[in-house]
Amino acid sequence: MPRALLSVTDKTGLSAFAAGLAEVGYELISTGGTLKHLQDAGLPAIGIEQVTGFPEMLDGRVKTLHPKVHGGLLGRTDLPEHAAAMAEHGIEPIDLVCVNLYRFEETAAKGLPEAETVEQIDIGGPSMLRSAAKNYERVAVVTSVDQYDGVLAKLKAGGLSTGDRRDLAAAAFATTASYDAAIAGWFADLPASEDTSEATAADKEPSPFPNRFAPLFLKRGDLPYGENPHQPAAFYTDSSPGPESLAAAEQLHGKGLSYNNLLDLDAARALIREFDAPACAVLKHTNPCGCAEHEDAVAAFERAYAGDPVSAFGSIIAVNRRVNRELAEAICATAGFVESLLAPGFDEDALALLTSKPVWKKNVRLMSLPGLLEPAEIMTDLRRVSGGLLAQHRDEAAVDPSMWECKTERQPTEAERADLIFAQRVVKHLKSNAICYVNDRQLVGAGAGQMSRLDSAKIAAEKAGDRAQGGACGSDAFFPFRDGVDAVAATGVTAIVQPGGSKRDDESVAAANEHGVAMLFTGRRHFRH
Repeated sequence: MPRALLSVTDKTGLSAFAAGLAEVGYELISTGGTLKHLQDAGLPAIGIEQVTGFPEMLDGRVKTLHPKVHGGLLGRTDLPEHAAAMAEHGIEPIDLVCVNLYRFEETAAKGLPEAETVEQIDIGGPSMLRSAAKNYERVAVVTSVDQYDGVLAKLKAGGLSTGDRRDLAAAAFATTASYDAAIAGWFADLPASEDTSEATAADKEPSPFPNRFAPLFLKRGDLPYGENPHQPAAFYTDSSPGPESLAAAEQLHGKGLSYNNLLDLDAARALIREFDAPACAVLKHTNPCGCAEHEDAVAAFERAYAGDPVSAFGSIIAVNRRVNRELAEAICATAGFVESLLAPGFDEDALALLTSKPVWKKNVRLMSLPGLLEPAEIMTDLRRVSGGLLAQHRDEAAVDPSMWECKTERQPTEAERADLIFAQRVVKHLKSNAICYVNDRQLVGAGAGQMSRLDSAKIAAEKAGDRAQGGACGSDAFFPFRDGVDAVAATGVTAIVQPGGSKRDDESVAAANEHGVAMLFTGRRHFRH
């Protein structure tokens, strides 16, 4: 009689799976709560102690760590020496293992005391999975409720093939790898222990990044293609994505998301989170081409879209207020072809209107993210380079005007200060070198991704035209020469916000004074490569 060892935390569907195994002739062995669950269901399961001859001990830390378990999993019955050793020590083969692990990640996410979290580090479970997976030519290893029906169907149809067991083994090793990665990440985030060595102060400076980095992501699904049609692509999510993250968004309508859609949506999500007042952002290729805030959400949308309606074709739109009927009507009346619309939610009548618009009826992706404006923990951005990985904290620091210094003879007016704050919030989301012009909290011109800041200023001026008159300019980094300030002032802008820090800051300040422009230094650069 083949034997199956079942020990699971998630007992969803377990009784039906175990009953199916018993039906095709498996003897059921189990542990702890899993055993009780099976016996309560009337299934003829026996306890692990009847196999090992030892009781569960050390508060359940030791249950399956025994030669009669791992010998039963690892033994190759096709090898005479293995068969002889198993017979000598009374080890019977175990032919199937069904294990899902302690809920470590859920426990760690709750921020419970360290000792309590440590108890959720599964030892026996991963050990059994690895033993069974290593011996996949004989042993089947089941790690997910999603596998139950498929495994049972094949067992009832004549059995699992070697290829089937190999696929199950691959899933098992992926499970233990991701589980260990989560544990390693938790340990890396623990406060540093006291260092009693005679290291220098510099040596003691804590790093926010571990020496060994094992990121954990779960595959959400394959994408139609990557940035271009010849590039395969997939979407992976954090194991526990935050409610404000793109991974938490729900698609309510439209065709499937593409790689570029997801990049644009995340950029739109990051920008719209900058604003407390009703606001709208319009993005193309991750760069804002329109943005506005206003006390009225409809006005915010209309002003954002009017910022650059030509570039808005095929754009991503994000709003930081729930879409009601009035806002939906304004969007339908104004916006042409749009790739996606992101909002904290949609009223039913608004959703019905948006999905009935002819040009949007099948294609436009409506994305609901209720947690859009919720606080977020510090996120780590990862970017691959050949042979390695770059990691940094995401640039999500809030704009703090209280830290700014006015360097010019003229101070900004209250209206100019409001525009400068708005400009700073927008420019940090444009690709470097970045310049933006705003007027009355409306983005009227943006220059991004240029090799020269002067070129960015000129492109933004061309976009803005006369609308820059009396407005404000934001720069993501300092002006290396005064020619940039001269170019900005030529548009009629009356206030500039920039980080400062150039060797020629004095020349830029002098240029601003000559033009009667107020200029503030933030002390913080916002490069976006």
